Amino acid sequence: MSNKIDNLEEVIHKITEQVTSRLRSMGLTSTATARAVASEIASSIVNTNTSTKRENDAPKVPATIGKILNSGASRIGHHGDVSAGEIDTKLAAMIDHTLLKPDATREELIKLCEEAKQYHFATCCVNSSNIPLVAQLLKGSTVKPIAVVGFPLGAATIQSKVFEAREAIANGAQEIDMVINIGAMKSKDYKLVFEDIQKVVEASKPHKVKVILETSNLEHDEKIAGCVLAKAAGAAFVKTSTGFGKGGATIEDVELMKKIVGGDMEVKASGGIRSKEDAEAMVKHGASRVGASASIEIVMGKKTKAGTY
Repeated sequence: MSNKIDNLEEVIHKITEQVTSRLRSMGLTSTATARAVASEIASSIVNTNTSTKRENDAPKVPATIGKILNSGASRIGHHGDVSAGEIDTKLAAMIDHTLLKPDATREELIKLCEEAKQYHFATCCVNSSNIPLVAQLLKGSTVKPIAVVGFPLGAATIQSKVFEAREAIANGAQEIDMVINIGAMKSKDYKLVFEDIQKVVEASKPHKVKVILETSNLEHDEKIAGCVLAKAAGAAFVKTSTGFGKGGATIEDVELMKKIVGGDMEVKASGGIRSKEDAEAMVKHGASRVGASASIEIVMGKKTKAGTY
């Protein structure tokens, strides 16, 4: 099959019909809603693919829900220790200052929160069991406490994810980063993936939910399907990675994700972001939030070795 799109109207029609049919067949949404979502996605793809692109970056015409779109990111997470200097405050406001390692101590969590307040990061991202402490430490500041749910495997039941999200919010979490059921996605069990996201979104209201796709474990088609389902389920963000998988954020994945979700959702780039250059590249290609474990080095423009979540 040629990679070149010769008839944009035909492509829009095919994409719209494919997504609409898939969503309706799963009983996930009404005909009107399904068509609206599919049409918006199709238009987003076409608009992106007709813009100036790099050589050898021709769009591909999809044959399934997975081959529908391409591009974007919006938040960054990081944790580090550097002496104060000139801080990139604009970039700092997009960073989720992150500490997710299983052996994180109380002292490390206290330090995380102190750094987040000092450098004016967007949030502190921690495991749900650490939310009571972190929420208390951040009280009265502009930094939000956020919790991960179903982390890092995404293989928990829907009910357990819902419970974890509700408990985290009750304990002070103001955003939720949930991991999708990766096995269900790879099995094309889109109904389960959709319901998993939708129920956590409902349980977390009015707070935002970021859907972690763990892109390094997914094929191109699966990344697209994950973005489509996250959007249809009402999530606020799609996020690349947990930081515990076999790979982290890439420019290609951020671009793809942003093209799919469009302007109604944001993209968080996470995993392997260790420098200001890394972070700025993710933002340039569609991320509005970045999650990493080297936040201070990033905003100070300093290089760092591989960080730990």
